Amino acid sequence: MKSSTRFALSPRSSMRWGLLSIALLAAGACDRSPEPATTAGKPPVRSTTIDPANWPQPQWPFAEDAALEQRIDALLATMTVEEKVGQIVQGDISDVTPDDVRKYRLGSILAGGGSDPGKKYNATPQAWLDLADAFWEASMDTRGGGKAIPVIFGIDAVHGQSNIVGATLFPHNIGLGATRNPELMRRIGEVTAAETRTTGMEWTFAPTVTVPQDDRWGRSYEGYSENPEVVASFAGLMVEGLQGKAGTPEFLDDRHVMASVKHFLGDGGTRDGKDQGDTQVSEEVLRDVHAAGYVPAIAAGAQTVMASYNSINGEKMHGHRVLLTDVLKGRMNFGGFIVGDWNGHGQVRGCSNTDCPATFIAGLDMAMAPDSWRGLYESTVAHVKSGKIPMERLDDAARRILRTKFRMGLFDKPRPSERALGGKFELLGAPDHRAVARQAVRESLVLLKNQGGVLPLDPKVKLLVAGAGADNVGQQAGGWTLTWQGDGTTRADFPNADSIWDGLKAQVEAADGRAEFAVDGKYASKPDVAIVVFGEEPYAEFQGDLANLMYKSGKSGDLELIKRLKADGIPVVTVFLSGRPLWVNREINASDAFVAAWLPGSEGAGIADVLLRNAAGEVQHDFKGKLSFSWPRRADQYANNVGQKNYDPLFAFGHGLRYADKGDLAVLPEDPGIDPNASRSNTFFDRGVASTGLHLQLVGGDGVAIDVVHPQAATADGALAMNAIDHKVQEGARRFAWSGDATAQLRSNAPIDLVRETNGDVYLVATLRVDALPADGQAALVVGCGEKCRAQLPIGEALAALPHGEWTRLGIQLKCLRVAGADTGKLDVPFAIRAGAGLELALAQMAASTDFQHKVDCPIR
Repeated sequence: MKSSTRFALSPRSSMRWGLLSIALLAAGACDRSPEPATTAGKPPVRSTTIDPANWPQPQWPFAEDAALEQRIDALLATMTVEEKVGQIVQGDISDVTPDDVRKYRLGSILAGGGSDPGKKYNATPQAWLDLADAFWEASMDTRGGGKAIPVIFGIDAVHGQSNIVGATLFPHNIGLGATRNPELMRRIGEVTAAETRTTGMEWTFAPTVTVPQDDRWGRSYEGYSENPEVVASFAGLMVEGLQGKAGTPEFLDDRHVMASVKHFLGDGGTRDGKDQGDTQVSEEVLRDVHAAGYVPAIAAGAQTVMASYNSINGEKMHGHRVLLTDVLKGRMNFGGFIVGDWNGHGQVRGCSNTDCPATFIAGLDMAMAPDSWRGLYESTVAHVKSGKIPMERLDDAARRILRTKFRMGLFDKPRPSERALGGKFELLGAPDHRAVARQAVRESLVLLKNQGGVLPLDPKVKLLVAGAGADNVGQQAGGWTLTWQGDGTTRADFPNADSIWDGLKAQVEAADGRAEFAVDGKYASKPDVAIVVFGEEPYAEFQGDLANLMYKSGKSGDLELIKRLKADGIPVVTVFLSGRPLWVNREINASDAFVAAWLPGSEGAGIADVLLRNAAGEVQHDFKGKLSFSWPRRADQYANNVGQKNYDPLFAFGHGLRYADKGDLAVLPEDPGIDPNASRSNTFFDRGVASTGLHLQLVGGDGVAIDVVHPQAATADGALAMNAIDHKVQEGARRFAWSGDATAQLRSNAPIDLVRETNGDVYLVATLRVDALPADGQAALVVGCGEKCRAQLPIGEALAALPHGEWTRLGIQLKCLRVAGADTGKLDVPFAIRAGAGLELALAQMAASTDFQHKVDCPIR
């Protein structure tokens, strides 16, 4: 390892370098314009040359510690190859047990999205702490000659300890970026660390310092801003809040957690805004834009950096030796360890989830192998013993991991429940913690329109609150909240939270006003003013990727709600919940005031603090938020960012009204610049999740249907069970097992018109894997089209003819369904499989397509 001071710049020099880069960027020295269009389907050709000498050199804040290194040397000298490999392989709690940790001497475990104690998304804090204790005890068990090396437990505490019932939930990063308050980040980090420690974890996979450049990307809300300067201003202070300040006694003490800065590198710059895609940019853009947050984070002593899924000009980051080793560890003086993302190593060319020497050779120190850890462990041991992975590289990776454990003092600590904050569950959602989150909500709100000064509102008025998001904590919290996608939660899951309606109601009634709530806006008594709350439903990662920025393709029903209230002569204030700027010109035009509230988290009452005056008629809190992402002028303007050539947004980066500003807005154009119907997706189920407007249901033999909202589900009669499995991506498919007569079906909220596709010889194509056939050999594909309208086709023989245990694409011609009696112009169940005991089948995608490998034979008239 290089000396921590060999190539170091002073903090002041590092700041000068960063400001110079930003100044050049703003001046147009670095072209951040959208990537050139492809030619004949081929991506643009770019140089892949990266010269580490061109990159910044933040100062790693730790000098060489001879005593520490001697402790590590002494421990390494006693460890077998197997024990060292155990340190560099991380398994997920859904697929690893304390006995596994004891046997394989694993150095780390994680709880990924959807992984919970007892498979309960709403498991108690005590259950989490008990699990942490069990894994720690296993790692310290020396029976059989194993070394007592404490395991570290990582979790996605990305907007507070958001996996735990009752925790404080902060606004997602896009909202925090709008605050322009870096010091607030430090306090948020401190609260997150404290609440994480109460349940036994020492490590959070945060902060995300991505710089999103295409708002269609499903992870845009994880970025503070499209502007690298804003991201850089937040990164170091968030790391300090989580870990404590390097060089002080508080650093990584029992009240702080290890941070993981992610995702290195270029995750926010992928082509077409596709998650896990290819970032095709120059070295200058990669360095000056996408690496901006890593400079202050490394200077703050971030102990881990997470490698990204994406590629850089065609080369997967998990296998990119130049960037991981030469740039990050070498030039940028990063002295912690690099952890992978969920089976990210399996995407490296020539690798699989269970075998990837290339990722360790490239510089990855710990592979996140949630369900593949055992196979990866075994293959890695073999590669080290054969010399394919040099022992020097294994020792370096293990040394980096052990160093963080020694630095945290874990070798001298008791089990998690006996540490300073272990079991202090009163800290979850503590009043002073919630006060920090409520401040963050107030400062994140961005006022885009205030026609005639309708805001702030008098709390003594008759107020109507409407819209699907008004009394929905799950929706206002977004993804990464109790479940991976943030879906399937109930109000009872948020005991320490206020919905937006809760906050408005409390303040209006305290001022002797009258507040009425009606989701559909159908009031009992005509109000003086209405607040309508709506927006995006929760999503995470690739499941949030969009084709364009038109809000729900203009078919949400929210616009009609606003217009109906306006037709009754009621002023309307719109509060828009979203994880990115979206094209909502029609909704803005219809509203008297329009507030971008992002994803505020648990403290919805913070919105009332700003929208309402106090009882004395005074402004409680003015708007402070400024756009951290440019707002699109058209629905196809998804990569128009500040600093680019031809920059022309509707609302520019940094825009945000105050109460003293004139808030009138001229009528906006209502042409989205796209044809919503042309961009309509005919994909009904993809990567394990039903598309927008559809939901997956399991129907038992008793006819009772349940909506699937979690990765595991079963019918009440036990006839059909479902669980999530990986396919290409994390939880990218669902596996169904029939033990009786039952149906798995997709149901649409509104009829789907596939007449055009039916006439054009299009097929329903299922990407599936058959693991076992029904005992009686019988199965049927069913589609529904309203009452007394459906079609059923036998598919038992077709399933039997498929290669078992292999993924394939099975097609059923839409014309067959029409012949069988379906009206393909009004499908409300576009796909269902009915079968009896014995069928075991996994489904990754269902779409209207012409791309299939096998088909169901059927007569066509």
